[in-house]
Amino acid sequence: MGLSRVRAVFFDLDNTLIDTAGASRRGMLEVIKLLQSKYHYNEEAEIICDKVQVKLSKECFHPYSTCITDVRTSHWEEAIQETKGGADNRKLAEECYFLWKSTRLQHMILAEDVKAMLTELRKEVRLLLLTNGDRQTQREKIEACACQSYFDAIVVGGEQKEEKPAPSIFYHCCDLLGVQPGDCVMVGDTLETDIQGGLNAGLKATVWINKSGRVPLTSSPMPHYMVSSVLELPALLQSIDCKVSMSV
Repeated sequence: MGLSRVRAVFFDLDNTLIDTAGASRRGMLEVIKLLQSKYHYNEEAEIICDKVQVKLSKECFHPYSTCITDVRTSHWEEAIQETKGGADNRKLAEECYFLWKSTRLQHMILAEDVKAMLTELRKEVRLLLLTNGDRQTQREKIEACACQSYFDAIVVGGEQKEEKPAPSIFYHCCDLLGVQPGDCVMVGDTLETDIQGGLNAGLKATVWINKSGRVPLTSSPMPHYMVSSVLELPALLQSIDCKVSMSV
């Protein structure tokens, strides 16, 4: 492949290498089935799951002082109480949370074509997994999709002082691999963290995985490159390498 000009590639995990959103939807469907069949909730089951999804999207907490199990069980407890009224039901909340979580993890799979791509890329460049999020949650995902062996290093934002898009976590990744920011490419699906972070740290290039084909807002960080699938990356890296070679 001749990727001598790019020495390292940093990959995001969620919705870049694995379908976290799809796995979460499967988990919610299982909870809906549980609430309807065992507890005879009707339309309330979907309302509860919708409320939890909103709470998940708004999570903001300090990873060192919070237990993610407690936080997310509380999401379910609050959603049930808000929908059904009456006394809090922690036991039911725990049942819902652990069913959602276990189902989600079961469906967090590193696809065979993605495995093959990573294996081939690693013959030419160093690979690092860089994922934001709570330490326990992200480590469980990493174990569930069994991706450790495809990377030279793994960095979880919840284990660091700062997460993406802070430059410091990118510099830490560079130090781990013994490379400079100008040697590296960041690949991810989120403009505000993956792309903005790569830009902040002065990486060689940022690659936005835009599966939906949406047009970014004018106020959004602008990636160097945009692809619809992570599987397009090898060809893109060759293109980046050729452009660098031509400019030398």
